[in-house]
Amino acid sequence: MKDYRHPYQYSPVYQTRVAYFSMEYGIDQALKIFSGGLGFLAGSHMRSAYDLRQNLIGIGILWKYGYYDQARKRDQGMDVLFMERHYNFLEDPGIIFDISVDRHPVKVKAWYLAPEVFGTVPMYFLSTDLPENDYLAQTICHRLYDSDTAAKIAQYILLGQGGAKLLEKLNYKPDKIHLNEAHGLPAIFYEYYKHRSVEKLREQFVFTTHTPVPAGNEVHDMLFLKKMGFFHDSPIEEIRKITEENGSHFNLTLGALRLSGKANGVSKLHGEVARAMWGGYPDICPIDHITNAQHEGYWTDPLLKQYHLEGNMDALAERKKELKEALFKEVANQTGKIFDPDILTIVWARRFAPYKRADLLTWDTAAFETLMKDPDMPIQIIWAGKPYPMDYGAISVFNKLVEITKPLSNAAVLVHYELALSKLLKQGSDIWLNTPRVTREASGTSGMTAAMNGSLNFTTNDGWIPEFAKNNHNAFVLPVTDLSQAIEIQDQDDLRSAYEILNDDIKPLYYRKQNQWMKMVQNSMSEVVPFFDSKRMAHEYYQKLYSE
Repeated sequence: MKDYRHPYQYSPVYQTRVAYFSMEYGIDQALKIFSGGLGFLAGSHMRSAYDLRQNLIGIGILWKYGYYDQARKRDQGMDVLFMERHYNFLEDPGIIFDISVDRHPVKVKAWYLAPEVFGTVPMYFLSTDLPENDYLAQTICHRLYDSDTAAKIAQYILLGQGGAKLLEKLNYKPDKIHLNEAHGLPAIFYEYYKHRSVEKLREQFVFTTHTPVPAGNEVHDMLFLKKMGFFHDSPIEEIRKITEENGSHFNLTLGALRLSGKANGVSKLHGEVARAMWGGYPDICPIDHITNAQHEGYWTDPLLKQYHLEGNMDALAERKKELKEALFKEVANQTGKIFDPDILTIVWARRFAPYKRADLLTWDTAAFETLMKDPDMPIQIIWAGKPYPMDYGAISVFNKLVEITKPLSNAAVLVHYELALSKLLKQGSDIWLNTPRVTREASGTSGMTAAMNGSLNFTTNDGWIPEFAKNNHNAFVLPVTDLSQAIEIQDQDDLRSAYEILNDDIKPLYYRKQNQWMKMVQNSMSEVVPFFDSKRMAHEYYQKLYSE
């Protein structure tokens, strides 16, 4: 059989053998197995691990219908399309094995992504979409983040138990197994069943927690998990003992923290939040922080980078105008609106979630109307992003923005927010708007790649921002409101601050002090790399998480 492991020599500093488990990977627009930030982060990690020649492989799931395709209804509101995918660039290594889901055997097939296709480490994607399986088993790998609880748990078993069994089939004996979020937790229980040693688990497993938001720290009925096979075949009493979960429910993040040897948050601030959030629980592993980053080589426009390094600000400004025109062709294609590349262009683009406050600027109707009708210092605003397909609250915010922008010639809402559109938006925006409630955004990475492309961050001081932003030097940062106040008051403070900064600082700088504007752009591009390039992050995982 062909050697499907590492077709390159490892770098001497990265000899520790690592298997990286993640539910999603944003590697390339052509491979639709990602939903958002977690996938973008994992994709950049796999690219940089390859660039550094690290001894690491990636394991995920081959989602037949991807996450979903974002489409429009007749009234331009958001619609959801599930379309099956086929990839001719994935190789069949001939690996098929069984896992157990809900006390039934399920056949799993592994597909291989070679490093030369997209410039990643060797990667394997698991599929249950096989004729040997019944229809229910086939559907396990159909939709990323299925809303049905049983299907979701089956997906976690596929990633965790399936990934662990794949390593056995490959005879790939990792020194560390890295769980990127708790979805792959069944791998821990599969390994525990073999040796019954919590100490060995802690020697082998490391864990990254990505969010303080409750939806990202799932809690499920313990007996239901047992029935599904989440804990493999270990008795429930034994699982309760090793996880210290004696109630009726099981917290996936807490289980991972108790059975892993090391863990990390994904920014300095998130590390502090995570330690405060979980520190009161006994027997959790140490929680460090490794700040997220993105792959500069993949995301940055080469000419923008060249002109920046040469210090040629006139050429950089001209290239930025060309990139705005490329973005505006997509705006016209989707909405029928033709935008002006000479006008200050603000973009808000990421997953729609309540704490991210996509529509914050519209909450003050009078201020928003004045902003959009300013003839002296005009602006253009673009929104884009994919809510979870069953998150009807988030979809309603998306549709509300569609209705608000319909009569406006200088505002638009775009669909198809995936890697390709994300690149267009970052390269074509002047301002990258980021409005999460402070302490809710563990990291956020979209602003990093925007900064790499000469777009200035206009943001609350959350996630990665405190490690990068200096107000009026390389970004525009809202002052942190009193976090002990009611959320409604915090929101009003942030709304007021946003309009003050926009009207008093951003617009006058862009239109009346273009040299100072370009100096800020230069500062931002200079200071976002190398720290927020994923080579630093991939190296730091070896230093902090994979070392003994």
